[in-house]
Amino acid sequence: MMMHLGPHAAFIVTAYAAAIAIVAGLVAWIVLDQRHLARMLEEFEARGITRRSGRTDGQKW
Repeated sequence: MMMHLGPHAAFIVTAYAAAIAIVAGLVAWIVLDQRHLARMLEEFEARGITRRSGRTDGQKW
């Protein structure tokens, strides 16, 4: 089922394609950044550097 988009069909299709490409790029960026940060966190924990939120003694720093 193809819609008739009129004289602006090329612009509409290009706009949708650009929007899909941008959203896909942002999703890829977020996934790659999350993986990178997870690796960094593993490195820090291997060195003995832990998260402050993981403290049980009540200290902030």
